[in-house]
This record gives sequence, C-alpha cells and structure tokens, in this order.
Amino acid sequence: MAKVTLIFAGLLIALGLVGYVGTGSQHPTALIPAGFGVLLGIFGGLAISPSEARRKLFMHVNVTIGLIAFLGGAAEGVRGYVHASSAGLQPDMIALASKLTMAGLMLIYVILCVRSFIAARRSGKV
Repeated sequence: MAKVTLIFAGLLIALGLVGYVGTGSQHPTALIPAGFGVLLGIFGGLAISPSEARRKLFMHVNVTIGLIAFLGGAAEGVRGYVHASSAGLQPDMIALASKLTMAGLMLIYVILCVRSFIAARRSGKV
C-alpha cells in the first residue's frame, strides 16, 4: 500500500501544479493538493520499511492525511459552489474541478487503505 500512496502523492502534486498553472499562477491556494501530495509522499516513503510496526504507523498517518484531504476538498468544493450560486455568480470552475478531483482521489485512496487494513487483519498479519 505504500507504493500506491506514492502514486496518489504524485497525482495530487500534478493536480496542484496543473491547477496553479491553470489559474495563470495567480492563486497560490491552487497548490493545496500539492501540499497534501508532498505529505503523502513523505510518509509514504517512510512506510516503505521492513519493520511492520513502522509500516503500520506511517500507513495510518497516510490514511488520516487522506481522510482530511477528502473532507477538506469535498467541503470546500460544496461551500464554494453554494457561496457563488447564492451570490448569483458563476462558480470558478477550475477551482471547483480541482477541489472535487482532490476529494475524489482521496476518497478512492481512503477506501483502498481501509480495504488493505481489513485484509491484513483477516490474514493475521496484524
């Protein structure tokens, strides 16, 4: 699962960079997905370890980061859309797409982690 974490970290970093460049490099908040990607990359790298205790610790840290990123992305996406709509404005579609893409990626990641944790528990590795 640590290698899968590194893949998702790369996807989040790419999403952040594309969002930042897509906004004309004017909105540094577009780099928020990249920040979560860097965190996942750091702790995903630390989870690649022969020590089972270390691997478990860092994978639990990673799934927590993923859950926070999912909740934040989904909440901000909905909030931004509702706020713009209630003000009679068109929502910023690049920002909305970036937030919802981050939320979707992190939802998939958290589900994969939970399934992996359940499988490890059932196989008696934990």
